Amino acid sequence: MRVHQSDTNAAAESELHITNPADGTSVGSIAKTGEAEIRETIQRAREAFPGWRGTSAGERGQALRAAGRALAEREAEVAELHRRETGKDLEGALGGVRAAVDTLLQYSELAPVHRGKSLLGSGTSLDVMRPEPRGVAAIVTPWNDPVAVSAGLLGAALAMGNTVVHKPSERCPHLGVLLGEILAEHFPHGVLSTVTGGAREGEVLVGSAEVDLVAHVGSTHAGERIARSVALTGAHLVRENGGNDALIVDSGVPVQWAAEQAAIGAFTNAGQICTSVERIFVHRDIAADFIDALAAEAQRWDAEERVPPLVDDRMRDEVHEQVRSAMDRGARARVGGVVPEGPGSRYPATVLEACTPDMAVMREETFGPVAPVMVVDDFAEALERAAADEYGLSASVLTSSLGHANAAIDRLAVGTVKINNVFGGAPGGAAQPRGRSGAGFGYGPELLDEMSTVKVVHLESVPE
Repeated sequence: MRVHQSDTNAAAESELHITNPADGTSVGSIAKTGEAEIRETIQRAREAFPGWRGTSAGERGQALRAAGRALAEREAEVAELHRRETGKDLEGALGGVRAAVDTLLQYSELAPVHRGKSLLGSGTSLDVMRPEPRGVAAIVTPWNDPVAVSAGLLGAALAMGNTVVHKPSERCPHLGVLLGEILAEHFPHGVLSTVTGGAREGEVLVGSAEVDLVAHVGSTHAGERIARSVALTGAHLVRENGGNDALIVDSGVPVQWAAEQAAIGAFTNAGQICTSVERIFVHRDIAADFIDALAAEAQRWDAEERVPPLVDDRMRDEVHEQVRSAMDRGARARVGGVVPEGPGSRYPATVLEACTPDMAVMREETFGPVAPVMVVDDFAEALERAAADEYGLSASVLTSSLGHANAAIDRLAVGTVKINNVFGGAPGGAAQPRGRSGAGFGYGPELLDEMSTVKVVHLESVPE
């Protein structure tokens, strides 16, 4: 039978085809959810909402606990699919799954103790602020840490009594569907559903007037499109989007330690973390030694094969274009900067020196294993350069000066400032991104507040 080109194109438009970023082999194809089916799924969530809302917080917590344990029992299967679909090494993928389990268990415990507030009224009346679920939640999640991020948003939404329609990233749809199958079994029909697709399917989901809450973790471009769509429906929006996180390296710090911190921030998961180090400002007094040490760290990471592949060729092309553009403008690649031969979408750990603020690699999120370095004359200049940014996710500062640390905390308009540890932070911390990086608490106990709305109650007796 002859297959017409139009039939082939139609099939391509209706399916997602995924290849393993490590070697280019096929993971498989999965059908996109049609527009009518997405709307039907939202309607099922709407119909399931009253029953799930009426379920006690304790029972909702028990369901979450059961779902978390079910995920733990299948961690090896989920991690292996995670590895094949996203390119993350197996140890990292397994760590993400275990973090997801911990998050589900955390919200199973937090839900029953989530409190309202009492208000100071008269002695003959009762005034309280009562948290209630918002309704139907549309949750759109990324590919770079898909299981852990999804578990956080799904867990918080379900814990508060919302029903959920989840669209995982089009770059790891098989993983999203498997996660949904494992978790949904422990909730009533319609409470948790999964749809698949790309930007078009996502727009149908988040743009529905039947959706009361939208939570998105992903690129800034996608987040801004979602924000415009949600502005027309009035749904509550929580989003954590891209960042252009600065690292300031002050004088007087141990150079080798600083280089190790920079490498961890820039190269971990091939730089495919929202809070990866994206631009480095180093004090002139230690700049030469720091760049030498950072270049050696990059070579070591590559030699030890600690840099996983980028998620696909398209992402690698975007990263390399930023590197090439910077070099055209005068930057020099001390290490890396060349697309390797062979299958897969690997990119080497890259250190760029002589960078300037006008380069895209310093102005935009790169999302690859690239460490662009700019030398500054003093800490004040570093702080000024770091603060001059449209994003507002996080920033890191390496300094032995308490005064400089406090100045950075005060001046940097970001959700998180990390002093002397690029990935430091206590469990349960929740930050509010700023600028183009999003808005709302994305993690921790405060996420339960985003997933709920408050009703003020004044209760007074009829006069005798």
